[in-house]
Amino acid sequence: MEDQISTFLVGKVSNRIRRKITEMTSSSPYTGAQEKALSFLVANNGEAIYQKDIEQEFTLRPSSATELLKKMEESGLVFRTQEEKDARLKRIILTEKAEQHAKEIEKDIEAIESAATRGIKPKDLETFKKVCLKMLENLELIDN
Repeated sequence: MEDQISTFLVGKVSNRIRRKITEMTSSSPYTGAQEKALSFLVANNGEAIYQKDIEQEFTLRPSSATELLKKMEESGLVFRTQEEKDARLKRIILTEKAEQHAKEIEKDIEAIESAATRGIKPKDLETFKKVCLKMLENLELIDN
């Protein structure tokens, strides 16, 4: 029963954070999926990111990832460029517009994280992060 309670709490915290992010970004012209993908791309800026990385990060089917990236291109957030070594691969590149918008998102996320972690010792936060990463790793084993 205790495991179910911890799973319930993780879900509850996740839902509350998602709602806060939605509230803060509700005036954004971009969808939640575009915002999340943009945050992922910014976090990995400098690394070569491809559609398959988006598919894996957000557990999307290839067709869903294609549609998401197509809409992001139409919105002027990204463009895709063909890799010289393998023409099948299209690297996803952030536009200046995306980088500016990402700064706004980052401020909102920092505000939410600051509020959520207020009064929690850094050592406890580090333990929490380790536990979450281990839980993700364990759940990936179930998926495979």
